[in-house]
Amino acid sequence: MRRLCTLFLSLWLVLSAATPFCAAADYDFKTMTPQIEQALKNRQARYYQLQGLKREGLVGENNKGYVTDLKNNTSASTLVTAENKDRRVLYEALAEQNMLGASGLLEIERAFAEVQSEKAEPGDMVQSSSGAWERKK
Repeated sequence: MRRLCTLFLSLWLVLSAATPFCAAADYDFKTMTPQIEQALKNRQARYYQLQGLKREGLVGENNKGYVTDLKNNTSASTLVTAENKDRRVLYEALAEQNMLGASGLLEIERAFAEVQSEKAEPGDMVQSSSGAWERKK
């Protein structure tokens, strides 16, 4: 449970620091639902595998807040689908619990995309706001 709380706090800090829209005082999980807890656990369990795929150039962080299978790799595709499903659960929960609506969901996705791009390791593939894929320097 402590690990889950740490992961939740990390996610919350990441989202709250991303843009003024996601200010810590305004947007957070009001209720830690079983779906949110499971999504956080799932993401934690696949973290190192996802990082490995990023280092290999098989997976990149897109400009919509999700990961993309860049090489049509079967194992990467399975992981990407699972990761994106869990990210979507978290984004939707933030939007819903903070009464942000559809436009709020888009802002959360954008904020997370920016944070993931900033956090990417040198050599990881990231998609710019214009849609171009590039290796992070």
